Amino acid sequence: MRAIPFYNMVFVPGVTLYFKGEYFKNITGGEAREHDEFIFLMIKEEKEREELEADDIYPIGVSAVVESVGGDGDVEVSIINRVTFSNLHEEDGSLLLDAEVRPDILDMSDEETEKHLNDLKAAFIRFVADNQWGMMARGYVMQWKSIGEIVTIVGASLPISNEEKYAIMAADRISERNALMEQALYQYLALAKVSNEAESAQVSSNEKLYREDAIKKQMEYLQKELDEMHPENVSEVRRFERLIEESGMNETAKKEAVKVLGRMKHEGQNSSEYGLLYDYLDFVTGLSWKPEEMKEIDLKEAEKILDEDHYGLKKVKDRILQQIAVMNLNRKQAGSILLFVGAPGTGKTSIGQSIAKALHRKYVRVSLGGVRDEAEIRGHRRTYIGAMPGRIMDGIRKSGVSNPVVVLDEVDKLSRDFSGDPASALLEVLDPEQNSTFTDHYMNVPYDLSGVLFLCTANSVDTIPEPLLNRMEVIEFPGYTAVEKLQIARRHLLPRAMQSTGIKSRNLKVSDEALEAIISDYTMESGVRGLKKRLDTLCRVAAVKLVRGDQKSITVSPKRLEEFLDAKPMHHDKIQESGRSGVVTGLAWTRAGGEILFIEAVFTKGSGKTIITGQLGDVMKESVQIAISLVKMMFPESAQMFAENDLHVHVPEGAVPKDGPSAGITLTSAIASLVTGKVVQPQIAMTGEVSLRGLVMPIGGLPEKLMAAQRAGVKKVFIPKDNENDLEKVAEEVRNGLEIRPVKTVEEVLRKIGVL
Repeated sequence: MRAIPFYNMVFVPGVTLYFKGEYFKNITGGEAREHDEFIFLMIKEEKEREELEADDIYPIGVSAVVESVGGDGDVEVSIINRVTFSNLHEEDGSLLLDAEVRPDILDMSDEETEKHLNDLKAAFIRFVADNQWGMMARGYVMQWKSIGEIVTIVGASLPISNEEKYAIMAADRISERNALMEQALYQYLALAKVSNEAESAQVSSNEKLYREDAIKKQMEYLQKELDEMHPENVSEVRRFERLIEESGMNETAKKEAVKVLGRMKHEGQNSSEYGLLYDYLDFVTGLSWKPEEMKEIDLKEAEKILDEDHYGLKKVKDRILQQIAVMNLNRKQAGSILLFVGAPGTGKTSIGQSIAKALHRKYVRVSLGGVRDEAEIRGHRRTYIGAMPGRIMDGIRKSGVSNPVVVLDEVDKLSRDFSGDPASALLEVLDPEQNSTFTDHYMNVPYDLSGVLFLCTANSVDTIPEPLLNRMEVIEFPGYTAVEKLQIARRHLLPRAMQSTGIKSRNLKVSDEALEAIISDYTMESGVRGLKKRLDTLCRVAAVKLVRGDQKSITVSPKRLEEFLDAKPMHHDKIQESGRSGVVTGLAWTRAGGEILFIEAVFTKGSGKTIITGQLGDVMKESVQIAISLVKMMFPESAQMFAENDLHVHVPEGAVPKDGPSAGITLTSAIASLVTGKVVQPQIAMTGEVSLRGLVMPIGGLPEKLMAAQRAGVKKVFIPKDNENDLEKVAEEVRNGLEIRPVKTVEEVLRKIGVL
């Protein structure tokens, strides 16, 4: 049999169709002859016949036969049976198939069918009564012989979908098919009445049931028409429908979004819930759900960007380039979560921006300092008033992509209270095995974070919980040397300060000597944040002078710094010119960098007490006790001195709290110097923890401590043997300016300083 595809119509057995001859020829591909048999196939989407495939056609259609062909070529066709088709194929420009009759199940009497038909006719007659063609239309209505004939006539105008029309054809039971056709026809009548604003004074119970649905469908239809005519004024519901379809979100997220949109439709704009539902849909549709394609990364260009934005930090840059190279080879997010640890102002956060620039990605910074509520990470559940998404998802949404570079700033300053532990919430975020299905409580649907490059920053790892620290690779940011600070000031900080104040390079000159003086006398830090503030101040003062017209061009030398900087020069401890027994130079690490400190010990007449001053913490006090025990063991003859005198140990700058075990060797040397009366040269400094076995144990912060020693004028430094590998992290100019001696035991140190 030859097949005729049709769309958006309803054909049922017992109906007669009429076609113009030329149109019938076009859809069948040949001339019409009496008693030709055809199959009408309903297609799922409107397409040209030449484009059809088997999947485009519903499996049930109707068979028809040509009853007559008029002299003008017009064709009369009768619908005979419903059929199930198979073996669809094309031959000589025609669609051919095998068909098997699909019998109807007769479960309605002729009387019932006639009653339903008469009710429908009456409804149509009431509808056309007020029309100027009412009498003519009444006669036309009365000629209808079946409900199927009515449905066929108005099939294209029925307010139901193509799928619903197919359901009518597919119904095997006559009662079910008639019910579906009646429902569609009553909806058609109700919709027509709404459109014409002609309401009947009395409507049947069936019409009332379908009227509300018809109004809603009419509103949706009219709104759709308005949206297409004025896309700039598209309704919120239509806009969200389109955004949900185009977003590419996963099935779980799509179902949730559609459900919330349904609630928003039902609630209406005057509802108190409308705003909450709107905010949710606005957030989830604003996210980028589609995975971003990994772009080719030019390693040389990335290295150039890192060098242009940051001076020094060679080892840090090398590790970052390794990460970028691995990502380039794998063509996906790979490698460890990097944790940048260092003093403030060393470039931890800003290097994240450079990495984003090198990868051609968006940059997002999430500040975690002081965060104590788990909901800040995971979001608030929408049952709470004022619910918001977590900071992670909010940052990704603002970036507009699914693979930004996210810097989690100050992870060492997370807190915890009754609201939960935000550090624990970060465990899932930073775990590549879990974050592909990260669920923010506000969204309540999974989101893939595996494409995000997470970077973390901290000043210290001491306060970071161990499970979180284990998920990250620690990259230490050493403090900058004076030479590096000079280059940073010249290349970056001063030009930016001049640009922000509007000063041209021809109007302000700052000599290298002046910059060196600012670095050494006006700042005390491992980073360059304080240096930036001083240069900003200098440029602001210079701007005042230029605007007043005092000078057209300003040159700043060291002697003129007091004109531009209101801060007094900062005090750095310097080694003393001459030494005395009981005083030894030690090295300390602070959050602002390294410093030297002096351990002072004296005997006073007493009863063997030990007095400790200088705001020392518990660990440092314990180091004093260990030092005393070691000295008594190594100098047995000194036991009488400890019994007859009080030992007073003091660390100057008593207003500054001090703690840690790294002063152990310095305390031991100071007390040994006091006991023997031998002077330790002031140009000698030392650092290291000691044990009761007399071993010098490793310490932290070695680069900063050695920089402080060089700045203070120290010539020789004793460090633990186990810290010898850490010398690679120390700047070459610092290593070359100091005589560094690794040692294993306290006895070795005391011999080399001339006390033992």
